[in-house]
Amino acid sequence: MRKTYYRLFLVLISTFIISPVSAQKVGLVLSGGGAKGLAHVGVLKQLEKNRIPIDYIVGTSMGAIVGALYAAGYSPREIEEIVLKPEFQNWVSGRPPEDKVYNYYEAEPTPAALHLRLAIDSTLKTRVSAPLVNDVTLNYVLSTMLAPAGAISGYDFNKLMVPYRSVASEVFTREKVVQRGGSLSDAVRNSMSFPLAFRPIRGQDGRYLFDGAVVDNFPTGVMRQEFKPDIIIGVNVGDVAFSKYPKEKDDALLTSTLLFLGSNVADTASVGRNGIFIQPDLDGITAADFNKVKQLVQLGEQAAERKMELTLSRIQRREDTLALQQRRRAFQELAPKPEFKQITVQGLPREQQEFVRRFFRKTGTSYSPGDIEEGYYRLVNNDFFNNVYPRIRYDQQQKGYVLGIDARQNSNLTTDLGVLLSTRSMSNFYLGLAYRYLNRYLYTIRGDVTVGRFYNGTRGSFRVSVPGRIPLYFEPTVTFNNFNYQDTGGLLGTAAQNTQLQQRDVKAELKIGFSPNFRSRYTLSGGVFTNRDRYANTDEISSNALLDQDRLDGLTAAFHFERNSLNLRQYAVSGRRADMSLRGVAAREAYEPGSTAGELPGRNRNHQFLKLHLFNEQYFTFNKSDSVGSRVHAWGYMAEIVATTQGRFATYRASLTMAPAFLPLPDSRTLFLDRYRGTAYAATGLRYVKAIAGSLEWRTEAYVHALVRPFEREPGNALLARRGTVVSRPYLTAMTGFVYQTPVGPAALQFIRYDDPNYQFGVFAHIGYVLFRDRSLE
Repeated sequence: MRKTYYRLFLVLISTFIISPVSAQKVGLVLSGGGAKGLAHVGVLKQLEKNRIPIDYIVGTSMGAIVGALYAAGYSPREIEEIVLKPEFQNWVSGRPPEDKVYNYYEAEPTPAALHLRLAIDSTLKTRVSAPLVNDVTLNYVLSTMLAPAGAISGYDFNKLMVPYRSVASEVFTREKVVQRGGSLSDAVRNSMSFPLAFRPIRGQDGRYLFDGAVVDNFPTGVMRQEFKPDIIIGVNVGDVAFSKYPKEKDDALLTSTLLFLGSNVADTASVGRNGIFIQPDLDGITAADFNKVKQLVQLGEQAAERKMELTLSRIQRREDTLALQQRRRAFQELAPKPEFKQITVQGLPREQQEFVRRFFRKTGTSYSPGDIEEGYYRLVNNDFFNNVYPRIRYDQQQKGYVLGIDARQNSNLTTDLGVLLSTRSMSNFYLGLAYRYLNRYLYTIRGDVTVGRFYNGTRGSFRVSVPGRIPLYFEPTVTFNNFNYQDTGGLLGTAAQNTQLQQRDVKAELKIGFSPNFRSRYTLSGGVFTNRDRYANTDEISSNALLDQDRLDGLTAAFHFERNSLNLRQYAVSGRRADMSLRGVAAREAYEPGSTAGELPGRNRNHQFLKLHLFNEQYFTFNKSDSVGSRVHAWGYMAEIVATTQGRFATYRASLTMAPAFLPLPDSRTLFLDRYRGTAYAATGLRYVKAIAGSLEWRTEAYVHALVRPFEREPGNALLARRGTVVSRPYLTAMTGFVYQTPVGPAALQFIRYDDPNYQFGVFAHIGYVLFRDRSLE
């Protein structure tokens, strides 16, 4: 009897000391599902709110990303803030950051809508890069966000703030790969490389790994094998296997979820008898709906809340909120100082490795995070390097981080295609080709051509790029432009005062450019040019009339500064562009009168003049978030000043054709308006942009400009020019219309008002970029 009481006492003591509640371990499994995986963030918020402990995490694809951030010490609130940022949409869509759109060091903006990278090997075999999501920004963001946790844990996933596993697959053998250590960003990136969407990265062992959803999209088995938790919480945002064939809705299911065929589906019973299965109601949402972040997070919260009573009853243990915050803070404070000591390169010959390293500039004896970011985006925007992948690892001996660059493939040939379709006779086709060769320096041969009725042009160049602390390039360039202003008036617009006008220019120059940072460039240039303007001096001429010709041959040199952080090549809604140039010209004019010149004689005359150009535009953007994402609401302004010492030319018309022009709207280049041309003018304008639905925007712009001592016709001879009053009256230009961004460029419908008696109102519609090469003296 005494023995019985003794045993009962021991049981009670052991039960009190080691209770099931205190020993209870909880594992969280997060499935893949593309954008639908953002619902995991809402589930995490509810679990922490209700003090449910999370001892282990296993994730696949999007679940691997959210799980890795949590395991790395980010709170659910911090993860939510990350995915709600407008920048997140750029990461998942492949768009570059707004201030990384233009890399002036590499190339200038073109009207191309399609950019193809090709590689030609020594056997002349051509390889075209697959059109996958551009992962340049996503790779960098994952590497930098997860690098501190990797350094703290010593690259052992068991030593993260929450022990973690990521599931990937080796598609050639259909092998499941459970990632337990190494680069945390690599593990995440491997798990989300869904075939035909995101490219795979080559691992340190030489293998390509793919999305874990291919073999195990709901890895409860991995959780059980790796961590053996007492209870599993499984959150599934992917497909679920049907218990029987869905005869009535099989067609609808097949068309709405093709990923069902290529990914492993969830077994709802795999969480076990005492587990909790959470399935957010994501009906009508697809794996690509990343713009529904807020809605997806809310749906995750609602799904977890519906199962909270069951969760609380099965998991009696509670996480102390204050202790969790302290543990998270203590983990984050162990992160080493963000200094980079070394840049390593693999996958390229030795001379190319050195070229890559020179993209990164040091601040003192180490590289700052800013140095690394600047160099990385310069590198990935160089078309010679393809599939550039960053790895960040902490080196205990050097007491700093090491950036490893993997650039195994190169593209030595690129092609650009663009088409402009317009309601006026200005439609054209653009083709560009470039070939690159890298040894000690990068050599680029580039050529492009535009063919159309209004505009024809071509440009060829040979560039020698020298990266370094101040990236430098030398570029001999030849440019040809030909503008034919006949019949560009279009809908509701009469012809301009003189529709018989052709402008042609050719320039050969040497450019020396250097770029102190990604967004700006300084250029020194000098060369020879020929401008030839052919025109009539009357509004109505016969078909056999001989046009006047005014030719200007000479030398020109210029200093040019450009800074551009606009988010789009045309119809931007955010960012800033500044442009300043000073040009000198020494040339000789040769005038040959035509049949409309009356008694005017031919003449030859020397001209020397300077031209100063100042330009600035900036947008102030306000994003309004709703259930379908972020809608743009922006204001912008523009200011421009031009002043030259350019004198009069042989005729009134020649004086205007040689003068700078104020071109406020995309179609302004296609119209020759007397009141918009002069040797000196000042202009300012306001722009308003409001998103209507999706990518459709309503855009309104208004400008005022005034000419300083504009050219006027001589009272005694209207063919000649004289200087007018000191300052002209203000001229008003206005436009309102709609813009929609398409895969081939912007589509726009505009209603326009110019302050010109011969072209006052007009309607202009186009698809594609309305961009032209600069003329010889611009």
